[in-house]
Parts: sequence; C-alpha cells; structure tokens
Amino acid sequence: MTNSQPLLTGPRVTLRDPHTSDAAALLAVLKEPEVAFWWVGFDEQRVQNELIAEPGTTRVIEVAGQVAGGLIVLRSSDAEYPTTVMHIFLATAFRGQRLGEETLALAIRHEFANGITRVTLDPNINNSGAIRSYERLGFVKVGVLRDYQVRPSGALEDALFMDMTRSDFPNGPAFPEIANA
Repeated sequence: MTNSQPLLTGPRVTLRDPHTSDAAALLAVLKEPEVAFWWVGFDEQRVQNELIAEPGTTRVIEVAGQVAGGLIVLRSSDAEYPTTVMHIFLATAFRGQRLGEETLALAIRHEFANGITRVTLDPNINNSGAIRSYERLGFVKVGVLRDYQVRPSGALEDALFMDMTRSDFPNGPAFPEIANA
C-alpha cells in the first residue's frame, strides 16, 4: 500500500483517498454501460486490488458528498522524468457539467506544485467526448499510440497521446467556467 495523499478541494469537486466503503459505489460507476465501454472488466476483486488498495494512486472523485468517479494518478519516481499519467472515469449522472475537467485541473495543480512538469493522458482515439474535454482544459495532441488497447472483442484500437506541461500552465490549468454559477 502506498502513502495516502492530501484531500484536494475545488469549487465543486473533492479528491480524496479511497476507503473500503467506496468499493460498491466505484464498482457501480464502472458497471454503467457508458463507463464500462471504456473501462473494461472491472469486478469487486479488481476494484479492491486496483482502486481501494492504492490510496497513493487512486483518488475518489466526490461531488456534493457522492462518489462521482475515480482518478488514477501514476506519478514517476524518477527525478529525470517528472511526469504523471492520469486516467479518469466519471458516472454518467455527473457528465456534461465539466466536473471531469475540474477534477483534472485540481489534480494537475497539485502535481505541478509538487515538482511534476508534465501530465499525460491516453484516451481511446474513438472517445471523442473525452478528447474534446481534455483539449478545452489545455491538453495538446502529441501523437497516436497504435494498437494500444485490447477491446472486449479482441480487436486492437489506438489511443491518442495528449499532454500538458507546467511551462504552459505554471500554476496549473484554470478551473472550468460553470454556467449558471
């Protein structure tokens, strides 16, 4: 088990370490058809092993006291490569409100403040909604990762390699503007 991370709070999103009591809520999100399409193969054991048992890696996305999804933060321990890779999933009930963008902005600000100089994402090349969201936040397309993801059918699909650097956003990306706020 890795070290826990500090509680991070944005305008609407809180990022916190996972607790055993979060397992059912996280699994419910991962089982939603629109989430499970991209996050394949999660069951109770996998949630426990990969999400709950990794408080230094997994962050629970909480909105108004509800588990809205999860954020995986894979920080390099190599001082020569101060990069963090992030993976995010969000329940369908919380989509369309720019909460994923707020989550990433909050986490990226924390990473940049703690010495990381680059954050990368690798969405499936067909996940156009996620890609648009990441671009709005300030991520740029770097290239295509060919034959990157094995889909349930066994077919291979490409991913889009995207990044954001601290030199582009010294204080981290801005929080998204909230309509009717």
